[in-house]
Amino acid sequence: MKPLQGLRVLDLSSVIFGPLASQVLADYGAEVIKVEPPGGDSTRHTGPAPEPGMAAMFLGSNRSKKSIALDLKRPEARQALQALIATADVFMHSMRPQKLAGLGVDPETLRARHPRLVYASLLGFLPGPYAGRPAYDDVIQGMSGLADLMEQQGGEARYLPTIAADKTCGHVAAHAILAALWQRERTGEGAFVEVPMFESMVGFNLVEHFYGQHFEPPRSAPGYPRVLAPWRRPYHTADGLVAMMPYTNLHWQRFFAEVGAPQHADDPRFTDIASRTAHIAELLELASTYVRRQPTAYWLATCERLEIPAAPVARLAELRADEHLLATGFFEELQDAAMGTLRFPGVAVRFDGQRPPVTMAPRLGEHTRALLAEVGLDAAQVQALIDQGAAIAPQHKDADT
Repeated sequence: MKPLQGLRVLDLSSVIFGPLASQVLADYGAEVIKVEPPGGDSTRHTGPAPEPGMAAMFLGSNRSKKSIALDLKRPEARQALQALIATADVFMHSMRPQKLAGLGVDPETLRARHPRLVYASLLGFLPGPYAGRPAYDDVIQGMSGLADLMEQQGGEARYLPTIAADKTCGHVAAHAILAALWQRERTGEGAFVEVPMFESMVGFNLVEHFYGQHFEPPRSAPGYPRVLAPWRRPYHTADGLVAMMPYTNLHWQRFFAEVGAPQHADDPRFTDIASRTAHIAELLELASTYVRRQPTAYWLATCERLEIPAAPVARLAELRADEHLLATGFFEELQDAAMGTLRFPGVAVRFDGQRPPVTMAPRLGEHTRALLAEVGLDAAQVQALIDQGAAIAPQHKDADT
């Protein structure tokens, strides 16, 4: 059994923030029902796709889920949604608060009807001056200080080349929902969970970068010098790159002895971690002049001998063939009758030595008929909703199985 088997999650979120959070819950065994509008989640159309509506971005954050498609502008669809909510342990959404009451899914209404429900609101901002503003990954990276960190290190304000805010906050949402479920186990009552992107990413960035601002008066400007140093990057070797990190006093003593410059280990700027942190830019620049004299293979072998952390710099395209990932069975291949072979990154964690398997991401409305039947609608009623446009289901009858 997967750890969350038997838990039902109703997910009205879209794009990446919410869908990644519910995918984590699905990976751990929850039954996640993705509620989509008639056009589907926008990520269904982002990236390469072997068939319409099944694009790469959608596959990356919606595996192991079910899909029901409802036009919530129609009262019949809202009634169907309420019937589904009555069966759920978790209700989650990423809509702006001002839209909720009109759909009958505001927290006050649902929590009054369903006291055991864990209601998770995935927001850009908590109630305050910014409440209700639209929040996208680039916007939150800019507001939370990430772009400033890039400028401090590289001289130009930039976004990280990954949707860091969406993905980080997705994991925050998953563990917040799990915490609320554990509280429900102890008290018998559900909870209202608010997961804001802005506050979550500010907290994420300030783990190390609040730095001297922890104190009053501040003992330094914000920003952890080691990771802001322009030379904190893979070292150039004679023939490529190496990710190498001497860190402790012993590491640096061994490194400088190996390159024939033991005097640097006695330099007052570099003798201990406090001094190295204050002079990290000079230290890393100095080390780089020695590293570039030898090829990558030399440094990997040398660091292994000296017990200094080091590894090759992998290209994204190489990860599929990484020997460790292959040995641990990280990537999973699934067969689909229409799309052929599909490959997914697997669940990173194991439970009792077993990695939970993943299943295919759903087609739009793939489970509409089955889920509506489960909450008490007969075949004629379901078909009427589909004919009216209040619900969407694939044309072929076997899609719901």
